[in-house]
Amino acid sequence: MQSRAVLSNAQHPEYGVVTIPFPIPAEQYDEIIEMLGALEIGDPLKRDCHVDNISEDWPVLKRLENAAVNVDELDYLAKRLDSFSVGEDDQFQGMAAKLGITDMTDLINLTFCCQQATVIADFSDLDKVGHDHAMNLNGGAMAMDAYKNLDGRKAALKLIKQEAGTITPYGVVYDNGMKLEQLYTGQNFPAYFYDDFTLALEIRPRNAPEEEPGAFLFLPMTQLQIDRAMQRSGIDSCENMCMRFVESRLPDEVDIVLDMEHESLSALNQMAIAIADLAPADKEKLGAVVSVAAPEDAFHVMQLTKNLDFFDFIPAAKTAEDYGRYMIQKSEHFEYDENLADYYDYEKYGRARMAQESGWFVDRGYISYHGTLSMEELMMENPAEQVQADFQMGGLE
Repeated sequence: MQSRAVLSNAQHPEYGVVTIPFPIPAEQYDEIIEMLGALEIGDPLKRDCHVDNISEDWPVLKRLENAAVNVDELDYLAKRLDSFSVGEDDQFQGMAAKLGITDMTDLINLTFCCQQATVIADFSDLDKVGHDHAMNLNGGAMAMDAYKNLDGRKAALKLIKQEAGTITPYGVVYDNGMKLEQLYTGQNFPAYFYDDFTLALEIRPRNAPEEEPGAFLFLPMTQLQIDRAMQRSGIDSCENMCMRFVESRLPDEVDIVLDMEHESLSALNQMAIAIADLAPADKEKLGAVVSVAAPEDAFHVMQLTKNLDFFDFIPAAKTAEDYGRYMIQKSEHFEYDENLADYYDYEKYGRARMAQESGWFVDRGYISYHGTLSMEELMMENPAEQVQADFQMGGLE
């Protein structure tokens, strides 16, 4: 669910207002931060955005009106809430009302624990109320037999009679002993996989204690997003930063290549940009290419990604016969006749073709290379310059 907030500079109301959608669409982030910058607000760490108005999609957030918020905190809170189910909506709003929470840090932390509470917004179906309450007490999961055998109405009546509920605009709230844990302390946001990503990393200052949470990057990101995450984490330069691998949606062969102790964050991001829009079949092809090209780092992987068209990939082909069968039957290079199937010598054709090209069988299938450069040259910063250099050297001989 997307909300909207009208933000202004409380010190300079004459600057006007900016209406921001939350969660902020990734492709609009840089533009929105620029708009806020024109009002001299939108700092990575300060709560310098005055909330003039916020839409009623989440009524409990109306209490943020006339308060000062940090734009990235508001965006993170909106992302958390956007993933909530209807029941979680009631739990969050009910507990926020019960506890009187208005601070952004507490609101963010509440999103991680409000699911423990029980909120009764409808007393007409006590059986459902009892079953929902039991699920809340068990962390949202129960054995199927226990769930089916539960007398939901009896459990609901026991809750209502024995526990003191708090009446809120969102229902009667029972906190079930919920504690507001400080997962977010006002600096780095807890890891939350919201947007699509290719590679997730944790970054921290090089001298920071191991137990101190770092900032999470979900590549690809714009440079502005990366810079702001570094500022929030207290990192003044990439030289004073260490990275930790968190999760990846890259081919396994690429994951093996990456060494976070020696990689460049810029190269990792550029690689993620190059890979992000690949179709699943092309990602599989990239895995096969990496297994034969043996790149040394993210930059080399990026160069291979940009040059995938120089490779042909036949998935699942493990032998010369497999390769020949594919080329004759499915490549559309030939007019295949099923009536002559017994007369084709797939293996012979496969071997003959392999002898004419640079090809390899790998775990994923058969990969062949049809470029004019060597693999090493292909992974250089500018392969075209290497072609020109080779041409000039050849002309001198």
